[in-house]
Amino acid sequence: MLHTIRSPFLTVSVKEKGAELQSILDRDGREYLWQGDPRYWPDRALNIFPYVARLTQGRYEMDGQTYSMDIHGLSPYLPFTLTEKTHTAMTLTLFSDGETRQRYPRDFAFSIRYELRQDTLEITFLVENRDHRTMYFGLGGHPGFHVPLTAGRRFEDYRLRFTNPCAPRRIGFTRACFLDGTDEAFPLTDGTTLPLTHRLFDDDAIVLKNTDRQVTLEADGGPKITVTFPQMPYLGIWHQPRTDAPYVCVEPWSSLPSTQDTIAVFENQQDLISLAPGKTYVNRWSIRVCQD
Repeated sequence: MLHTIRSPFLTVSVKEKGAELQSILDRDGREYLWQGDPRYWPDRALNIFPYVARLTQGRYEMDGQTYSMDIHGLSPYLPFTLTEKTHTAMTLTLFSDGETRQRYPRDFAFSIRYELRQDTLEITFLVENRDHRTMYFGLGGHPGFHVPLTAGRRFEDYRLRFTNPCAPRRIGFTRACFLDGTDEAFPLTDGTTLPLTHRLFDDDAIVLKNTDRQVTLEADGGPKITVTFPQMPYLGIWHQPRTDAPYVCVEPWSSLPSTQDTIAVFENQQDLISLAPGKTYVNRWSIRVCQD
């Protein structure tokens, strides 16, 4: 089922499975969100919880026990419940149950709030620990955006531009997309800009740390999209490798995947969030659309 909110500038739709964004339309009817295509990537804007990306052998350890979990955790695959709705805002919640506890042994409520403020979609992740034990988790966003955003443009006409100069480092990944324990400098043009080409993704995702926390997808003139992620220390940039995919994903992450050939122990993975019983964790990020 789809749920829709509106402002004078934007119309946003979300489906209950995964609380996944389905559409971001401006007032002229232009679609900004990738609409999914199995030739490239069938999804549109996954929400990631409680683990970011891949686990070695699809397994991890917690409480001295071994569990299995798919890529990007639980949330992309399960139905959320609409728990709040107004004309401009909605909240959808994933509640733990017997099925989730088989793969992640904690009682929790994971809520995603979408709120329109003029030309900006504000997204809030809320994790409530309803268990008597500490929770260990990662989370993130995985929205894809059309590139080009307007007819007559090419993919290579676009760039990702950080608002402030920065000196990112690229996280080292194996060919199987696990950590290899290395990272390297990833220079930007003028300290701010990454020109887009399809060849960028021949080795799969680019995952950066030490970036500015605001980045804009833009060309010379025309509409653009700004993603702001003040609480996320990592940024993934991706499209389907070795293709001419007409989109790019801009993915704020709180943590990283597991190391090649090492089964992650959640209590020991330092970049995972630790949340005490009875506490709630809040993380806010946003997507702003500018028509010109």
